[in-house]
Amino acid sequence: MMHMSCFPRGFFTCIGRDGKVFDELKYVWLQGRQVWMYCRLYRTMDRFHKPEILEAAKAGGTFLRKFARIMGSGGQWKCAFCLTREGKAVKIQRTIFSECFYVMAMDELSRATGDTDMQLEAEQMMEQLIYWVQVDSSGLGRPHLPGDVPTNSMAVPMMLLCLVQQITEGRGQKVAEKYRDLGNWCVQQILQHVQRDGTAVLENVSFDGTELQGCQGRLQNPGHALEAGWFLLQYSTQWGDKELQKTAISKFVEVPYQSGWDKEHGGLFYFLDVDGNCPTQLEWSMKLWWPHCEALVAFLMAYQQTKKPELLDMFSQVYEYTFNHFPDAENGEWFGYLTQEGKVALDFKGGPNCFHHFRSICGSTA
Repeated sequence: MMHMSCFPRGFFTCIGRDGKVFDELKYVWLQGRQVWMYCRLYRTMDRFHKPEILEAAKAGGTFLRKFARIMGSGGQWKCAFCLTREGKAVKIQRTIFSECFYVMAMDELSRATGDTDMQLEAEQMMEQLIYWVQVDSSGLGRPHLPGDVPTNSMAVPMMLLCLVQQITEGRGQKVAEKYRDLGNWCVQQILQHVQRDGTAVLENVSFDGTELQGCQGRLQNPGHALEAGWFLLQYSTQWGDKELQKTAISKFVEVPYQSGWDKEHGGLFYFLDVDGNCPTQLEWSMKLWWPHCEALVAFLMAYQQTKKPELLDMFSQVYEYTFNHFPDAENGEWFGYLTQEGKVALDFKGGPNCFHHFRSICGSTA
């Protein structure tokens, strides 16, 4: 678990195998995830409903509210990607993901504390995200270059769908209906990534849902597809959409497993090329902790909804690999990065934060 610094709080995220902090930079993705996780534990699990858990979440939330947000171009708020120990911004990404995890943190913290100002902050940032994605992305700071082909990256609608589910959970029908059109849009954007007559999920497609040329267009990320699968399953359950449930299981759970599982060494490949070429990502053959965590959620949720025994078999195979390879038996916690053969490649902790672990171990309701 990440260590909380003394002042001005926030969490250290660069931790060695021995538990020592080797870099004091604080990454906003991980700060937001940690706040979300502590709040979720506090709210949903009796044995973690303790004052010290809530205080850790509140301290992390205070750090985020004070330092993460930065006024960008045109008066729009952006969130930094990386902060110093004291909270000074080091880097801003031209993407939406720091803001996404800020929304998750603030919404969950508002639920744990009853602070409606935090809920309002989450909703305001959510509206900014929707504007960037659906109306005008110039506030992200990316220049429009003549050779740059507009791309639908699956990560964007996936993350927005996750936020729709976060913000609407337990808020009543009125709030659910407010975000229903956005949720439906996210689903349709995700479904565009099913290509090659339903035999592959591609990470990037064109805005009109056609396959892109080159390495970018052929890229597959099995872990991402599996994560999208359980997001779609949750959404199909919320709205009683049986066809979406079938598609989620057959195309986003079963297909990525069949193509992404390493039949020689076990484990899920990080990246693949749909045509069998060597992916250009140098880490393509490595086995990372988070795809396996998300796969556990996807298979168990799919089995829970269908009772198909083959899905439970897939879950069991991923489970055995995960718990036989990633945990550090000597020092505790998990390693995050293994070689193709399943040996530890990078032995630090913290970067592979417990966000994905928590979701996989505590169940799909997380």
